[in-house]
Amino acid sequence: MSATLDISVPEPVVVHFEPSRLRMNDEEFFMFCQLNPELRIERTSGGDIIVLAPTGGKTGRRNARLIAAFGSWAEKDGTGQFFDSSTEFILPNGAGRAPDLSWIRNERWLALTERQQEQFPPLCPDFVVELRSKTDSLRSLTAKMEEYIATGAQLGWLIDPLERKVHIYRSGTAVESLNDPATVSGEPLLKGFVLDVQVIWD
Repeated sequence: MSATLDISVPEPVVVHFEPSRLRMNDEEFFMFCQLNPELRIERTSGGDIIVLAPTGGKTGRRNARLIAAFGSWAEKDGTGQFFDSSTEFILPNGAGRAPDLSWIRNERWLALTERQQEQFPPLCPDFVVELRSKTDSLRSLTAKMEEYIATGAQLGWLIDPLERKVHIYRSGTAVESLNDPATVSGEPLLKGFVLDVQVIWD
């Protein structure tokens, strides 16, 4: 007799702060995250704390390949700084978000103080990527991508290995969805960068 293992997708844990005077400011939020390094923590624009589920091996491997491919281009290009999923940013709307990959033009990065660079940089990256895992709902990732664009991102990719799609977000234009593309271009923002998407799929 065989048994079927039923694994449900865990929902993020959301901690609500009411009244608003109990919500953490940016400095307190940074310290809270430093005191809980084992947790993946984000914050909504309303001040609620979100504890995200850890990713599995497949997603970690895909993200490593993504970082390696983009990092190789970014180092040669030299016009900006790139960051992995452990870097959190305080967006202009007050949310604290950690994209799976992000990139900031040098002039914006260098305009920050040393302290701002050391903590959670108070800006939205120019380019962001969210890589969907089995623990991510498409609805929540879509909302994040819309938030990035609304708060200053010029280009965003939502890469969905589960459906083999890439959703491209650009400031001022409609979302473009590609079905199982071979490559995705970062032009005109990321001059010369083309991602081999097949490397991300298994």
